[in-house]
Amino acid sequence: MFWYSSMIILVPALLLTIYAQYKVKSTYAKYSKVAVRSGMRGADVANAVLRDAGVSVSELTPIPGNLTDHYDPRRRALRLSEGVYYGETVAALGVAAHEAGHAIQHSHSYAPLALRNVIYPVASIGTNLGQVLFVLGFIMSWNQMLMNIGIWLFSGAVFFTLLTLPVEFNASRRAMVALANGGYLEPDELKGARAVLSAAALTYVAAAMMAVLQLLRMIMLSRRR
Repeated sequence: MFWYSSMIILVPALLLTIYAQYKVKSTYAKYSKVAVRSGMRGADVANAVLRDAGVSVSELTPIPGNLTDHYDPRRRALRLSEGVYYGETVAALGVAAHEAGHAIQHSHSYAPLALRNVIYPVASIGTNLGQVLFVLGFIMSWNQMLMNIGIWLFSGAVFFTLLTLPVEFNASRRAMVALANGGYLEPDELKGARAVLSAAALTYVAAAMMAVLQLLRMIMLSRRR
């Protein structure tokens, strides 16, 4: 019974996750309808932000999907969703500048990003395998060795999730500074871009909270014999 009752510890993170998803979708939708007065596209701003920072990428290309924007450090490629790449809106420019911020982090060897890239292989394994081993240990009458291995593996995934927070916050800060200093957005437009990036950051906070509480639950379960 404790397996099920212990799930209550995850409720705050679940509620925050639902709210964060609603917030990012609604905020992005709102500012995707606000055209920028400069007439610049997301791709134009990403290029300008990179140029201003003296950073180059191997490719800057549009990709299908909504909010699928990302920077690939392995290929030094910046990929923007079609709505952001071609968009001439406050939301598009904010997201494009944020992703350019990741490319700048990579070029400047930003420590949290470098560390996150190093531990990614372990974290990707720990996310799924850690929980599988833990559940197996739990089913096998509290096999402590399996449960402990699962906890240690999942801990790596939690650490990766926590490292994501400074990486994302820093990329957004770089984006806002670049947009303001470059004059790519007007003061009132900057407020909208900040709202979009703040909403997106909330999803990472929710993910980190869920990971930490899940780890805490695993530790509690392993100690209850």
